[in-house]
Amino acid sequence: MSDNILTLLTPKALLVYLSDDMTIRQGLEKMRVHRYTAIPIVNEKTGEYVGSIAEGDLLYNIVKDEDVNVKKLENKKIIKLVRKKFMPAMKVDMSMDELIKLITIQNYVPIVDDRNILMGIVTRSSVMKYLVEKLDGTSNK
Repeated sequence: MSDNILTLLTPKALLVYLSDDMTIRQGLEKMRVHRYTAIPIVNEKTGEYVGSIAEGDLLYNIVKDEDVNVKKLENKKIIKLVRKKFMPAMKVDMSMDELIKLITIQNYVPIVDDRNILMGIVTRSSVMKYLVEKLDGTSNK
């Protein structure tokens, strides 16, 4: 199997992601339907990766007030909740070693092109499958 991370990439066309103009409520609904714990967010107009959001970020912001306000969920944009350093995007030319180190601390790694446009993600499970295949290939020699 190739050591090129493109072989592990789930392309953007096959991803579920949020746009930065969605509300918290829309983001919650999409995450619930697809059963994701974290999801990438892209700029609606440019397609640029702007960050990822985890269910914990959403829950914290929903319940930080003693009174959960449904109007707040319908009016507040999800982009306001994105943490700047959470799941940073990586370039397609990153090494497999870098990818493996990063995937040990997050569920997926967003991959962007030189213009910061989201190309797709590499998931932890795809890296695990890659490593198992690599080990199987090595042990059969």
